[in-house]
Amino acid sequence: MDETDQKLVSLLTENARLPVADLARRLGIARTTVQARIERLVARGAIAGFTIRKGAAHEPPIRATALVSIAPRTAAEVLARLKTLPNVRSVHTVSGRVDLIVELSADSTDELDRTLDVIAEARGVKSSESLIHLSTKLDRRR
Repeated sequence: MDETDQKLVSLLTENARLPVADLARRLGIARTTVQARIERLVARGAIAGFTIRKGAAHEPPIRATALVSIAPRTAAEVLARLKTLPNVRSVHTVSGRVDLIVELSADSTDELDRTLDVIAEARGVKSSESLIHLSTKLDRRR
């Protein structure tokens, strides 16, 4: 990817609905060139797809992170259990004192509490610690 491709991907990341004419104007290149570059980036896998970002009004009001330690050789079983929980948004393996970071969202503190209980009681989970998000100071995903 050259510098123009990187700028194009950046613009599309900010707003995937920008018309090709606007992209061309911002990049200082022809519309047909922009369209060809987009097609090439998709074909190469540099762009996996185009999507929407949900607005804050669509997000559940309560967000939390659970730091989870698991027993050896239980990762697949724990992950399978986490996948069944609708309040689990993402799961990341990490290095350090815990094994997994689980991002959660819920419509109420009771709902969050129930989800955290299910996680803590899951077979293979040794311990968990939850952190409730209070306010967002920076989010570059939006």
